[in-house]
Amino acid sequence: MTVAQRKEALIGLGDWFRNIDETSLATLSLNAVNANNWFTPESVKASFSAWGQVLTSEQIDEWTATHSLEPQANKKIGLIMAGNIPLVGLHDLLAVLIAGHTACVKYSSQDKPLMSAVVNKLKALNPSLASRIIVIEQLKDVDAVIATGSDNSARYFKHYFSKYPHIIRQNRVSVGVINGRESEEELAKIGQDAFQYYGLGCRNVSKLFFPTGYELPKFIKSLERFEPVINHHKFRNNYDYNKSIYLVNREDHLDSGFFLMKESNELVSPISVLFYEFYNSEAELALKLSTYTDKIQCTVSADGWYEGSLPFGEAQCPALWDYADGVDTLEFLSSL
Repeated sequence: MTVAQRKEALIGLGDWFRNIDETSLATLSLNAVNANNWFTPESVKASFSAWGQVLTSEQIDEWTATHSLEPQANKKIGLIMAGNIPLVGLHDLLAVLIAGHTACVKYSSQDKPLMSAVVNKLKALNPSLASRIIVIEQLKDVDAVIATGSDNSARYFKHYFSKYPHIIRQNRVSVGVINGRESEEELAKIGQDAFQYYGLGCRNVSKLFFPTGYELPKFIKSLERFEPVINHHKFRNNYDYNKSIYLVNREDHLDSGFFLMKESNELVSPISVLFYEFYNSEAELALKLSTYTDKIQCTVSADGWYEGSLPFGEAQCPALWDYADGVDTLEFLSSL
């Protein structure tokens, strides 16, 4: 396949994400929810919308502009996908295809219906892709590996695939930085970053940094519009469980009625809980964040005022070149 043909397939996939009819989307959503009870029709629709925004001719050209897409040899790239949020493994698949290699895909059982539907659509858009996407159950006879999992599985992957060129991804979370000058509307956007996909993604905000003296009730009030997340039974179970633990242990916390806040030096909070910490100066804040470099996926702030951050509300809308863990997947694939 030529580079132009590969790009055309991705552009066609973007058109499909943007224009899929409601009946087809509802059927896909039902299959997805049956495979993963954390998924909802709304979360599937949000994922389709996000992919529809980035898979355009202009963004694909910008993504690939500085990379060689004509490999010396077609390599088999093993992909071990996660399934915590809808289509979380799609970026790796598209990177392998646009780079001119063959993807040997091991789906997560939790996201198999959606990923299968996307793969089938790609093959329909260009039948030549049928030989470039191989669905497998066991990873063997590959030239390189890209694997995503928990911290525990990542340690196993690093050992097991040590002889292959590899990218191994593990648990990360995202953080929000507040300076105290935000409006209620600006603060409300953090709810999107925290609660979309029920906090299960690496780009979900799990911890917030407030200036010393900040009045937290103001922040809690700004997120009231996200109260419907408590209607999801699995989220509600987490909320009830964590609340009971804090009460039994007499641990200080704030209760909004649908999520909890707890002051903590830790970064990764339980589902339904937002950790927070206070800072006295931007220098102190920068020092705190620097200690978490290997665990932070992205940082959000109002209009992206904090260096290297995204605006509130945009954590779950990464561009094609916003690579997980900051590792340039296309650069890795081009080097093989």
